[in-house]
Amino acid sequence: MVSTLWLVGGGIVLYTLVAMALKAQGRLPEAIRVQGPITTIHTQRGKAFLNWLAGPKRFWRAWGNLGVGIALVVMVGSFALVAFAAISAVRNPTPTALNEPQNVLAIPGVNDFLPLSVAPEILTGLLIGLVVHEGGHGLLCRVEDIDIESMGLALLAFIPIGAFVEPSEASRNRASRGGQTRMFAAGVTNNFAVSVVAFLLLFGPVAGSISVVAGVPIGGSLQGSPARDAGIDRGTVITSVDGESVADADAMQATLAESRADSVPVELESGETVTVQREVLVTVAVRDAPIAVNETVTAVNGSRVSTVGSFEDAVQSRPVADLTVRNQSGTRSVQLPIGTYSLVAPDGALAGQTDLSGGETVIITAIGGNRTVDFDDLSAVLDARQPGDTVSVTGYVGGYDGERRTVEVDLGGSGSDAQLGVRVQRGVSGFVLDDFGVDVYPSNTFLTVLGGNGGGGLGGIERAYLTLVLPFASLTLPDVGYNFAGFVGPVTNFYTVSGPLGLLGAGFAFFLANLLFWTAWINLIIGQFNCVPAYPLDGGHILRTTTETVVSRLPVSNGRALTSAVTTTVSIVMILGLLVMVFGPRLLT
Repeated sequence: MVSTLWLVGGGIVLYTLVAMALKAQGRLPEAIRVQGPITTIHTQRGKAFLNWLAGPKRFWRAWGNLGVGIALVVMVGSFALVAFAAISAVRNPTPTALNEPQNVLAIPGVNDFLPLSVAPEILTGLLIGLVVHEGGHGLLCRVEDIDIESMGLALLAFIPIGAFVEPSEASRNRASRGGQTRMFAAGVTNNFAVSVVAFLLLFGPVAGSISVVAGVPIGGSLQGSPARDAGIDRGTVITSVDGESVADADAMQATLAESRADSVPVELESGETVTVQREVLVTVAVRDAPIAVNETVTAVNGSRVSTVGSFEDAVQSRPVADLTVRNQSGTRSVQLPIGTYSLVAPDGALAGQTDLSGGETVIITAIGGNRTVDFDDLSAVLDARQPGDTVSVTGYVGGYDGERRTVEVDLGGSGSDAQLGVRVQRGVSGFVLDDFGVDVYPSNTFLTVLGGNGGGGLGGIERAYLTLVLPFASLTLPDVGYNFAGFVGPVTNFYTVSGPLGLLGAGFAFFLANLLFWTAWINLIIGQFNCVPAYPLDGGHILRTTTETVVSRLPVSNGRALTSAVTTTVSIVMILGLLVMVFGPRLLT
């Protein structure tokens, strides 16, 4: 099936061919100009309004000076950020979804992090950003008496990518360096101002009117899991399990862990009750594990098991067990050691006191006579010990077919933190088991970041940063697992609206929250990107004018050459850094 990216790319190529043919035949209006896939629409309208708005020049020059200071700080930060990211991409070229070609484009439905469900809000925020950005350039042009040739909209084929104000080159060159710098900084200043206003409205009255419903919000159920078979999926809110009310994910897990029942009744926020037939499903497995993801463990040494608790009970006294495993092809028997799957650290206590050199796989079945079935057991044993304690460690060196060995080890660590010197895989013997199979949606975390729940003690700058990375939360925030696109689709089931906004309806409140979120987000991106000190971005022009100002005060004979050398070098470094940051991880792996 053809991807959306290929469809958009094909449309751009077709558009370019048709537009270039019309241009060659002279059929395009004078106001429309085509250069390859880039189309610009020019207009003279709006000049009179800008002349009127530019009346209080002292105020606008003060606003422009504030913007110059902000832009310079962001420019330095952008340079450092891009340089650091490029160096990291070379040293540790680990591709992520952010490096996918389609995710470089801010196009809803094409970019994996910008879904079509919020396309109206994203496009509205983009339109606001483009208007205030180029409007700022136009306004400061008139404040600094710089003539405007034309204004208009720029498109990548049929996709709006920017607006523009085209100042007269001769008039701009006659303006002072300070005036030119203020004019170039005005666009990003306005973008940041829009972001601040949108954030204040979002963090204050809007998010304050939204609250999380009681229960466990389900972001999705695992393929082949008991929960999915029972019809529990994204958008479901669980309020009770096995007759016990559950206020959050921890309460639900505790209730499930205590129960050994083959099936449990689950009550939903909608009032419906469903029955979940539990099975022991493998959800995570190390690469060399003899049991794969989505397989089901049905018995231990011939005794049927249907819950993780009954599985752990069955293997508690069996360091080696025969597991009956079911998959789509049928059932099979797997014999393996049952313990904590670990990798020996080269500089740890275990390697330092044995003939192990580090990197070996060890399935640890007991420490100091205490059975270690899984990660939690091993952690509990070490928490009860002190650094320097001598313990016996029993395990299978070499993994599933390894040799059983018992060694005496003096625990390492510092303070009260005893360490064995191993890196431990969560779960049992290298695989994680689940007898229910749901992912919990972090509705409470997202709302707190956006200013709900009393704000959670977050500062303004910290909240702004977290809001900026919410669309990529699964990659940038630990233990979140979901990206936040807004209050859309099944996610709205997790929230309620009260107060004055509640009188207007939950749908309006969610739309307003989405609009403010994406307007703030898009304007921050536009402002930050345009501050990159490279041509033809605003940051490149600000770099030139500020460099000229500094160089003019230096005792050098050829200031123009020095200015060109500085600006060209910084621009080239930034462009190369951006290319390495985006494409380097995939090219270097």
